[in-house]
Amino acid sequence: MKMDVRDSEEDRERELLSFYKQQQEWACPLHCILVGDVAVGEGVMRYFMKTIISKLQFGFSLDLGGMGRTLLFEGEPDHLVPAASEVLIESDLFRVAGRMLAHSFLHDGPHVTGLSPAVIHVLFNGDPETATVVTEDCPDLHIRSIIKLLEHEELTPEQKDAVSDLSMSWDLPTVTKTNRRWLHNKLLLHAVIGRTMCQIKQLRKGLKDVMVWPLLTSRPDVVPLLLPKMAEMQFTPQMLLDKITWPLEDSADEDFDIESTCRITGFLRMFIETASSATLVQLLTFWVGWEKLPPELKVEISGGTLPTSSTCFETLKLPAHFKTFMDFEKALVSAINSVQTGFGLV
Repeated sequence: MKMDVRDSEEDRERELLSFYKQQQEWACPLHCILVGDVAVGEGVMRYFMKTIISKLQFGFSLDLGGMGRTLLFEGEPDHLVPAASEVLIESDLFRVAGRMLAHSFLHDGPHVTGLSPAVIHVLFNGDPETATVVTEDCPDLHIRSIIKLLEHEELTPEQKDAVSDLSMSWDLPTVTKTNRRWLHNKLLLHAVIGRTMCQIKQLRKGLKDVMVWPLLTSRPDVVPLLLPKMAEMQFTPQMLLDKITWPLEDSADEDFDIESTCRITGFLRMFIETASSATLVQLLTFWVGWEKLPPELKVEISGGTLPTSSTCFETLKLPAHFKTFMDFEKALVSAINSVQTGFGLV
């Protein structure tokens, strides 16, 4: 797998999609090449996996459906469903998405978070009729508002017409006093599951292509590891601090006095303790190449102007020249924001 960092974002996305549209020996060791960047090693693979999952989670810049940015999943956090787009279905992009999900899983990479439990239930051969679908699972706010009308005791003639028009467009009967609750459930089920069955089947095929399907079906407890809830992927300062191995007085390659070491590591601790979860994700991505906590996070005091990282060795290198936290924070924020424009080395 290769990507040229000098290409446009759209061209890099085409390169990734082209790779995953072809059948590969997915279980083989993955060799990634980042053309135009000096980076090599494990960190490059992490960069690729982080990029792939980011595209699935937040969308592709490629305009594949005439709607600008291409989203494969839409809706609210922890209620995401596959996008109802005929163009994406005809392009077999959800099968590609399944391969991407499984490939990252094989390499212990990051995950797409926040899929609807109802979609996950059906994806792994659950009966659609037994899926627990909630109103928040419906990403189309207009359709959702019509379905919610059925929760009212009485409907105005205009509301009845709106519900009946939607029902008849999906081959369901018009609303009556006796079928209101039944119709509510049927409309919601179709809005969330019925309109996405083709996409779900393609996702399933993609998972099977990468040969993780037997594991996922025989070990249901593994499914939440592949498709976790968004809330489960939130980082706290203590989660990072618990993993950090702080530099020893004699561990640096250059001579830095204990005062400088304590000052800089204190600045880093303060930065982590006051950072939001989103900022911690950025820091972790800069530090190790993706948003997954490794067994150990290393810190080194170094020369230079800005913080750098050696993602292959999970090491953050912090210059010793900062005298104030404000200067340190400004430099570190600049560094972690550089991840999208390069491999992570500033």
